[in-house]
Amino acid sequence: MVLRLRKLRGVSTRAGNCDGPSDTVLEVSGLSVSFPSADGPVRAVRGVDYRLRRGEVLGIVGESGSGKSVTSLAVMGLLPRTAQVSGSVRFAGRELVGAPDAELSRIRGRRIAMVLQDPMTSLNPVHTVGRQIAEAVRAHHDVSRAAANDRGVELLAALRIPNPAERVNAYPHELSGGMRQRVVIAIAMANDPDVIIADEPTTALDVTVQAQVLESLRTAQERTGAAMVLITHDLGVIAGQADRVLVMYAGKPVEVGTAEEVFYTPRMPYTLGLLGSLPRLDRPAARLTPIAGSPPSMVDLPPGCPFAPRCPLAAASCTESEPELQTATGAGHLAACHRSAELAGASADEVFRAGERVGVPAGPGGGA
Repeated sequence: MVLRLRKLRGVSTRAGNCDGPSDTVLEVSGLSVSFPSADGPVRAVRGVDYRLRRGEVLGIVGESGSGKSVTSLAVMGLLPRTAQVSGSVRFAGRELVGAPDAELSRIRGRRIAMVLQDPMTSLNPVHTVGRQIAEAVRAHHDVSRAAANDRGVELLAALRIPNPAERVNAYPHELSGGMRQRVVIAIAMANDPDVIIADEPTTALDVTVQAQVLESLRTAQERTGAAMVLITHDLGVIAGQADRVLVMYAGKPVEVGTAEEVFYTPRMPYTLGLLGSLPRLDRPAARLTPIAGSPPSMVDLPPGCPFAPRCPLAAASCTESEPELQTATGAGHLAACHRSAELAGASADEVFRAGERVGVPAGPGGGA
């Protein structure tokens, strides 16, 4: 597989090598979220842990329904009142779970900013984009409208939007999808936040526009010095942007490590399956390797490992207890799999098409 992994640079390298508490800007511990439903509680997030260091990019990847977006909304305090949230989200030493709305309002947009996946729903259609950027600035700073408008022009110029002095007077519908997304990034940058959470920022954009949006995210991070949580289902985006990767399945992290560890030495069959679904530039004629079956219902999870019904390596022990994250190839590389050690050197094709690489017949989810 040919992947262009992000090169650690500047503050990201220092952050990745430091474990001191002063280096940590956001720490999530045991975060769980459930929603009531007619069929029972929907356990959307089931114990997420991660530590985000200054200047670092953490990529969170997984299928739809894996809990990626709910995790980010829980961090921002933007879940509906019916959501039951437990665990801890600490930002700059302050606990955000259960914090008063007034305190969260002072942090949101100022210290932690968010880029949502659909700019047409996050931008107000009846206000110009310049006014919306200016409002983000004035919500947290006592500046004049003119100064806030100048800040909007400056941000649009930084994100390479043509004719920024004119574009600030445009309405969202007058801009292309890529430009609208860059306006949302400009709003996130407006107050020089410490953390930017980008939730599927390139969804439904063509490849050329995706590249422009990703470049804008890099610009936003470099200009603000912010750490970033990048949420996506696109492993190509993760490879080019992230320092560390957290793979989620059924509401829980199932593999965590540096981009190099997760992409080149995966130790969880689900991660291997995701990689097998990527087209290969070095073997363009190679068939993709699908993962059989569908993600489980978050109301009625199967016993043991939630991935076992889809996993060709599943054994009896996999349905008896759910594996916890354990050291895989190094201190920072963790995987939640009872058989992770047996995956060394295995390819997705070998595991998901036959299961012969580790000498195990295809299990309940095999035979793709």
